[in-house]
Amino acid sequence: MKRVLLLIATNVAVLVVLSVVARVLGLDRILDQQGGLDFNALLAFSAVFGFGGALISLAMSKWVAKRSTGARVITQPRDATEAWLVETVQRQAQQAGIGMPEVAIYDSPDMNAFATGARRDSALVAVSTGLLQRMHRREVEAVLGHEVSHVANGDMVTLTLIQGVVNTFVIFLSRVVGYFVDRVILRSERGNGIGFFVTVMVAQVLLGVLASMIVAWFSRQREFRADSGGASLAGRDGMIGALQRLKTAHEPAALPESLQAFGISGGGRMMRLLMSHPPLDERIAALRNAQMNQLMG
Repeated sequence: MKRVLLLIATNVAVLVVLSVVARVLGLDRILDQQGGLDFNALLAFSAVFGFGGALISLAMSKWVAKRSTGARVITQPRDATEAWLVETVQRQAQQAGIGMPEVAIYDSPDMNAFATGARRDSALVAVSTGLLQRMHRREVEAVLGHEVSHVANGDMVTLTLIQGVVNTFVIFLSRVVGYFVDRVILRSERGNGIGFFVTVMVAQVLLGVLASMIVAWFSRQREFRADSGGASLAGRDGMIGALQRLKTAHEPAALPESLQAFGISGGGRMMRLLMSHPPLDERIAALRNAQMNQLMG
């Protein structure tokens, strides 16, 4: 449940904090001029704060990732494995036409990896110790190709822009709803009453959940594309093998709740809407279908 709640909480928290800051600074007052709602001012306000939070998160993504995972950037390889990691990422980055990312390792028993960064030519690719210990090199190479493809496809920037758009609409619509409830239903006549602020907060939470579903849908599409990129850089068999290895690792009956919520082994319709990654079976099937179509073509 932790990953789903984190996805929702992050979006909602950014909007709530920005709203509080706006109120403290008195910026919300521009939305109520001469007893009416200025939609142009509201939209501009929403766009600045909606995109502002998303862009700040993107700019800080590498720093936050390093601090939160304890990732150690490989500046000078300590052993053959680290040297191979750097060489593999360098080769794949050249194939993908991007600048050399920073390569890092972080301590975790889970088989995992991630890529982040605001620019294609200055990204970070990190792998867990668990992935290095439990996967064959061909599979690790495919995972690295998947992450390098995320960077080459500009997925971090794309999702940031999408997040900025949905944030803008959440801020905008929540205030429109709050204004309607306060002025039309509660008939407040002097400025924005308590009904406005309560309604805005509730609307932001509900709309934030819907926004998370939209962003998660786009994220799932980017995962399919990154799988395809990983297959191109490291071989389709290696990519399928890596996904199968992940699937095997998450199949035991005593699956932790956090992994169940992440959607590795499926889940209800609501959980599927909030999944940032497609189920592994669907990702494997997509690669095999692409392989079949290529052979038939």
